[in-house]
Amino acid sequence: MSDFALTQYQDKLHSIWNDVVNKSKNGNFLFLREYMDYHACRFDEQSVIVEKGGKPVAIFPCNRIEDRIISHSGLTYAGLIYGDGLHATEILEIFGLLVERYREMGCRALSYKAIPHIFHGYPAEEDLYALFRLGAQLVRRDISSVVRMANRIKLSDSRKCTIQKAVKHGVEIREGEFFDAYHQLLASALARFGAKPVHSVQELQLLRSRFPDRIRLFGAFSGNQLLAGALVYDFGSVAHTQYLASSDEGRDVGALDCAIAHLLDNVFASRHYFSFGISTEQDGRHLNQGLIFQKEGFGGRGLAHDFYELAL
Repeated sequence: MSDFALTQYQDKLHSIWNDVVNKSKNGNFLFLREYMDYHACRFDEQSVIVEKGGKPVAIFPCNRIEDRIISHSGLTYAGLIYGDGLHATEILEIFGLLVERYREMGCRALSYKAIPHIFHGYPAEEDLYALFRLGAQLVRRDISSVVRMANRIKLSDSRKCTIQKAVKHGVEIREGEFFDAYHQLLASALARFGAKPVHSVQELQLLRSRFPDRIRLFGAFSGNQLLAGALVYDFGSVAHTQYLASSDEGRDVGALDCAIAHLLDNVFASRHYFSFGISTEQDGRHLNQGLIFQKEGFGGRGLAHDFYELAL
């Protein structure tokens, strides 16, 4: 008989869930209920808390879409979140229970969005081994660009030129609460590609109010005019640009490059990594060369975001 048991998440288990995240080796504030619950109504959540001998030791954030379990549709990445007290054999056992649970619910597949290793507080890839053992297939791989801050690669000449141009035009970098102006800028920039921001301005403001030390907004200004902006998620050892946007005028004067240089050189210089996010489309099969070229100009180099599918 297994020492492990799975309990369906309910609101009354809020503090227990958060406690597991806070004590885990691969969790961060994205998995806290204060973050996940801002859009909970959009998903058929099937998340579980894993208990060992009656003690919570892991969580699995996920939702159901038809006959598929996804970890989790509302997050960039998610998976089994657990502490350093669990060993590889136990993770195998937990995955066996997850497979059994969701198979009995009538689901035919589990889509698993692995957490990139730079977001681990301590090595935590026992889940990938468990997926391999169960026959999961790699179905998508995005490439993100990350700067290792301890030995940054030098700026490219093109990035130096645009930053110098911005300085000559008197661009100033400020941190603040200008979410309305920033969201308008972001929506306009994405509309050129037929896309929309994932978050509404109200959602960004709500998340900022819940995580004021983790979610920070920076803008490149000419006087009072916002030319470019960066919304940064600060994970402690990693700073990640959740959204980057620039106006046409901002692009002309290199405003966004100037903002990024400020973040790298000043605000987040003490972090282990600075993450720019992915530059891939069509489930990783198309590389946006212009986008990744800009990130590489700041010293960003490739980090894989892997997606697995496990038949149930």
